[in-house]
Amino acid sequence: MSDETTSTPTDGLWSRLRLIEGQPLPARADAYSALHDELSRRLDSGAKFEQRETSGSR
Repeated sequence: MSDETTSTPTDGLWSRLRLIEGQPLPARADAYSALHDELSRRLDSGAKFEQRETSGSR
């Protein structure tokens, strides 16, 4: 398996980033901020789920 196939996100992140990069700077800043907020929420929800799983095993 090549690096290209293993490192390419399948959730549309690359296409979203390309779309953002094509926007004017003020709109790009807002779009990156919104993307950051969304990814942060995803990470936080995953961390909370993992904490619940591991807290019972201690």
